[in-house]
Amino acid sequence: MLKLFQRLGGALFAPVLLFPFAGLIVALTIMLKNPDFVGSLADPNSTFYKLVYVIEEGGWTVFRQLPLIFAVGLPIGLAKKAHPRACLSVLVTYLTYNYFINAILTFWGKNFGVDFSQSIGGISGLTTIAGIKTLDTSIVGAIAISALTIYIHNKFFDTKLPDFLGIFQGSALVGMIAFLAMIPASYVTCLVWPKVQMGISSLQMLMTSSGTLGVWLYTLLERILIPTGLHHFVYGPFIFGPAVIDGGIQVAWAQNLSNFANSTLPLKELFPAGGFALHGNSKMFGAIGIALAIYKTAHPEKKKVVAGLLIPAALTAVLVGITEPLEFTFLFIAPFLFAIHAVLAATMAAVMYAFGVVGNMGSGLIEVAAINWIPLFKNHSSVMFTQLAVGIAFIPVYYFVFSFVIEKFKLKTPGREDEEEEVKLYSKEDFKNKKDAKNGNITVENAYFDQAYSLLEALGGANNIEVVNNCATRLRVTVNDESLVQNDATFKAAGAHGVVRKGKSFQIIVGLSVPQVRDCFEELMNKELENIKNLVNA
Repeated sequence: MLKLFQRLGGALFAPVLLFPFAGLIVALTIMLKNPDFVGSLADPNSTFYKLVYVIEEGGWTVFRQLPLIFAVGLPIGLAKKAHPRACLSVLVTYLTYNYFINAILTFWGKNFGVDFSQSIGGISGLTTIAGIKTLDTSIVGAIAISALTIYIHNKFFDTKLPDFLGIFQGSALVGMIAFLAMIPASYVTCLVWPKVQMGISSLQMLMTSSGTLGVWLYTLLERILIPTGLHHFVYGPFIFGPAVIDGGIQVAWAQNLSNFANSTLPLKELFPAGGFALHGNSKMFGAIGIALAIYKTAHPEKKKVVAGLLIPAALTAVLVGITEPLEFTFLFIAPFLFAIHAVLAATMAAVMYAFGVVGNMGSGLIEVAAINWIPLFKNHSSVMFTQLAVGIAFIPVYYFVFSFVIEKFKLKTPGREDEEEEVKLYSKEDFKNKKDAKNGNITVENAYFDQAYSLLEALGGANNIEVVNNCATRLRVTVNDESLVQNDATFKAAGAHGVVRKGKSFQIIVGLSVPQVRDCFEELMNKELENIKNLVNA
């Protein structure tokens, strides 16, 4: 079950990676429509304003179609074959599901406790998906229907039918089975989801009323579950779903940012849900303290090498909010050190919230500045200064706590470890020669193929790979025989930051280039399997 949730968590990153750019566009255009920043150019009748409005509408695309994007994006990570066809099958099935719900509630809405004549939004529990009026199941419904369709696709896509029924094979067969499955699925949704919506509303009130304690617990879980890959299921319902506010914190924040910027009321009073989006502060401030502590405790002769490792890892965390390259430098050496990190991150967020800091701060410095500090500075600069004061105060807290624990327990953090066993590093020529012999005409002209090939070899070759997908920074692989997988030093020699091992499941920490590495990995793997099959049949 854990492996299933890890795969699902990794698949969710395909749509999530669309958010940063879209969020920056929306934030920038909102700022450019604010007269406090652009003066008379913000006149709604001016050409400048109209042009900015056009660009803003394009920026809202992702946020206005979140369920549809999540539904179509999941097959990229979960479909075992024919990813593009799986995406098409999910799209048609998800639309069919919503058309069924529309038809059922049009005729029998009151039987399910739904007044389908109400307008969409608010407490009605209704929304539109691609122009279809339906129940607002948010990304939960999208993920459920997408997962069911992907299961049908994986199971029946290759089914061989008699020749006279050949036209119904492949995606057509998947579509027919999924169509029939959507009839009971839509009925059950109409029966159950209105009650779920009532529960979500109660949860919203409970979490909001929990105040600082609720923020602390949320942030603790969001951090401490990172090694399992299940942290997506903590922040997802809050940031993108309706756990504490309709439409999720990210969408609600963007929609109301202009009003917040122009109001002089306390920001915490205007948007209390924003306390559940402060987890990015541990990335901006905590990462600095962690990096300084690891550098300080490294052996003197290794400080230069350690600095080369830590500086880009820390900058990645601070600027764009990707923390794995830094966190995985100590996570598996001392898991309790990561637990301390989670407690400090939760405490920092709770202290900030207690002093009135709220917003959409789940990422790094660039995004936080663009969608929080810059548009809100005029009327809410005190919030920014409070955030900076608390965050900067926590840097030495992180530094001294980490330094003390590393030295007290003699932890082998970077620069303190014993000499690693010797690992053979393939030269470019070695790699090309072996590639040419095994994988035919694949062109290797970039580092992604080099790294993908080395990782494939370290995992025991194509025959040993059962499932492969990825999240934002990790290549997630399930193997057939874990004894064929090489030691961690081999993966590090291939450019990986670290490896998570759990039975036959492996997470290789690659970094932000993991989508490109995965594409090359699968191409090399498929070519190798094809060559093996040709040799067997020869």
